[in-house]
Amino acid sequence: MSTLLALLDSFDDRPAARDLRELTYRGLTGTVVDVGCGGGRAVGELAARGVRAIGVDLNAAMVEAAAERWPAGEFHVADATALPLGDGAVTGYRADKVLHALPDPGAAVTEACRVLAPGGRAVLTGQDWDAILIDSDDPGRTRALVHARADRLPHPRVARRYRNLLLDNGFTGVTVEVRTAVWTDAACLPMLADLAGEGDWLEEQTARARDDRLFVALPFVVAAGVR
Repeated sequence: MSTLLALLDSFDDRPAARDLRELTYRGLTGTVVDVGCGGGRAVGELAARGVRAIGVDLNAAMVEAAAERWPAGEFHVADATALPLGDGAVTGYRADKVLHALPDPGAAVTEACRVLAPGGRAVLTGQDWDAILIDSDDPGRTRALVHARADRLPHPRVARRYRNLLLDNGFTGVTVEVRTAVWTDAACLPMLADLAGEGDWLEEQTARARDDRLFVALPFVVAAGVR
């Protein structure tokens, strides 16, 4: 758990990640549920803005850590498809980097529709795992590694469907933006190690980082709509 939190913190501390979170906070007021809250940073930041922020995650240890880190927030262990909230109980819904890990992302968006009051806003954001861009001396192998990593997830390409998921559940005024996280330094080497494991491919990327020749880019999709 400490390793996962460290990886999340490393990404969340980057200026591009802060800008992405700011984008997802637009229009979220009143009572907001953050689904897949992880370490709770978004809940803490929303609470600091005067929002009643509720964090939900299926990982009990993560929820415990989030509650310790962000005491101003409210946290619960729950499934994204069975939120501990009444019908129309919230005015905002946020799901960040979580739908790709769910067996049925559509069911989670249907649940978002249930807990949102009329006029409430939903924001879905996450990376497209099959669209990671990596400069490499072996493009074919790199492409194979990216696809293999994506295929370890239940729905690695669900970010491409965010707009349609919202439309299919009756959301209106749906908008979509894409922001790209870019790494040119060794900060992304843990992510690349997860992608490929140890070996000559990772050694090449490590050398690129050392020589200031690394390039990794990951697109994030942000879709929002009104209930």
